[in-house]
Amino acid sequence: MGSLIAQIISVTLMNLGSLRRRLWMSLAMVLASAVVVAILLAFLAMAKGFEETMRGAGSSQIAILMREGSSTELNSVILQDQVNLVSESAGVARDANGPLVSPELYVIVDGIKRSSGTEANIPLRGLNETGMAMRTNMRLTEGRMFVPGTNEMIVGEGVLREFSGFDIGSEVRFGKNLWKVVGVFSTGGNIFESELWADIKTIQSHYNRGSSYQSIRLQLDNDGGLASVKETIAREPRLNLDAQTEREYFASQGKQLQYIATFGWVISAVMALGALAGALNTMYTSVADRAKEIATLRALGFSNFSAFCGTIAEAMVLAVAGGLLGSLAAYLFFDGLNTSTLGGSFTQVVFSFEMSPDLFLQGAILALVIGFVSGFFPAWRAARMPVIVAFRHAA
Repeated sequence: MGSLIAQIISVTLMNLGSLRRRLWMSLAMVLASAVVVAILLAFLAMAKGFEETMRGAGSSQIAILMREGSSTELNSVILQDQVNLVSESAGVARDANGPLVSPELYVIVDGIKRSSGTEANIPLRGLNETGMAMRTNMRLTEGRMFVPGTNEMIVGEGVLREFSGFDIGSEVRFGKNLWKVVGVFSTGGNIFESELWADIKTIQSHYNRGSSYQSIRLQLDNDGGLASVKETIAREPRLNLDAQTEREYFASQGKQLQYIATFGWVISAVMALGALAGALNTMYTSVADRAKEIATLRALGFSNFSAFCGTIAEAMVLAVAGGLLGSLAAYLFFDGLNTSTLGGSFTQVVFSFEMSPDLFLQGAILALVIGFVSGFFPAWRAARMPVIVAFRHAA
């Protein structure tokens, strides 16, 4: 066994040492693998970033209630008497001012994307003081809070990065109404940073919503609070509502871009076929170029298996080098890249591409597959080549 391992190491070193004779073809294989891995990681980082942005907004101690059957806030309608009934439910936390319940509005307004200059939908959320207090990770990074009853609003950092016209002091027209930006807020990079916030009563008045809302957020008093709220809803026929924790709601919303990861794998698989064609050509050329060396080693007593393993190792080294190059390129160009895409409520969600160790692992697996497949058949040819034929070919 020790002799076989020594043979494999010797053949592998010989193969790697001869790469300079096939430098450009070897570099082509490395670059092909790098492109495939970089594209895969870009798609996966996009899906990962979107999912993390959505998940980061959710809390297991906050429940969100919407009209029964509504998948998003946009197509939900909740009336004031329903808010009053929910406020009296068991399981709802209370403080000195009463139940911690936040009825909220969610309307769509237009914004101009900095990158393209085109219009895109942005959510304008109406909140009261309780709703603001429920966002425990919210902090003003610039300016001040809006004054209730006025046409003032604060903007999320994501909106400020991706859309023009929302700097502090700017006046923005939505329909017939002129709004003034008085502050910028952060919520730790989650989906709320893709929103504009203003006083709920003002939005109800401007958009003729009367006393209706689109969702209710409430603070749960303990781990069993959600069950108590659901029991109240089941018992009261006027409460045609669905209740779930924020964490559950945003986790389900975050799965919307999972098709991007699947699409990335499909595109990468198609490109990998092209890369394999070039890699196979490279490895067959490598075997032909080293025919004399292979024959000499076989004549010296080296086994067929050592020739096979040496060729496979050469292909794997080139593919792994390409994988490392592609991973580095993906990290440098995509990690932390800010972008926005259409979310479940037909509004833009601002998020960042996120590279993570598990994504790099998937890229490494793809590179290894390319290396193994591209090296297997040339390695089989090297192992099966008769010594006399190899010498004649070399001559």
